Formats: sequence, C-alpha cells, structure tokens
Amino acid sequence: MIADKVRAIWCRELRRDDVSVDDDFFALGGQSVIMARIQVALIEELGVEVPVDQMFLNPTVASISTYIESLDSLPR
Repeated sequence: MIADKVRAIWCRELRRDDVSVDDDFFALGGQSVIMARIQVALIEELGVEVPVDQMFLNPTVASISTYIESLDSLPR
C-alpha cells in the first residue's frame, strides 16, 4: 500500500515514529530540507516524482498518497 510506504519515508525523514496518515507535514516540524529529502526518497523508493507544489497542496501522508495513486507512472 502506497500510504504505508509514504508514512515510512516521512517517519524516517522527520525522525519521528508517531506520524499518522492525517498529520500535517508542517505541524510535525517539516521544512524545505526535509521536503527535498522526502521528494528524493519518493523517486528512489516509489519511482514517482512529486512536485513541490503538490507537497504543499497535499501536506498529509493520506493526501500525498492519494495524489501518488492518481498517477499512472507507478510500477505495478
């Protein structure tokens, strides 16, 4: 499931174990450097590039996962 993989990336990059799918990235202490690391991880681990504007528009694991699932570029 995409949300599980995205959540694992967020937990690792935010250095938190308590990230829920509805937590806001910025409320968790997220900032631009962490966002950039998450973007790289999404490319490397999921094979999908998420533009910065989508990261801002979708600041939760649930919403960014929905965005990623809407793309047809994921390997199945």
